[in-house]
Amino acid sequence: MQDLLTTLNKLKRPRLLINAARIGMTEYRRESHLQRHLGGETLPQSSEALARLLELEVDMNTKRRESAAGYSVSRHVDILIAMMNEARLLRTQGQTD
Repeated sequence: MQDLLTTLNKLKRPRLLINAARIGMTEYRRESHLQRHLGGETLPQSSEALARLLELEVDMNTKRRESAAGYSVSRHVDILIAMMNEARLLRTQGQTD
């Protein structure tokens, strides 16, 4: 768990993306957000969800930095919202994996 949270804390992203994600955190619904980004029939634990979301976010950030045609700001923010909320769940639940 600590490695995931440490990795998350070390991410450097534009302030505008982070601020937009912070605003969107209040509207986070775990079931719908994770289903949209991760698929699957059952929801993973927060640590697994965060690890998978981190992979998606790194890919989105690469597309952003390369100005790729397939980059979506709204999807990037949505993934950041899910990451921030899953990290918060991890911290409050004290999950260990």
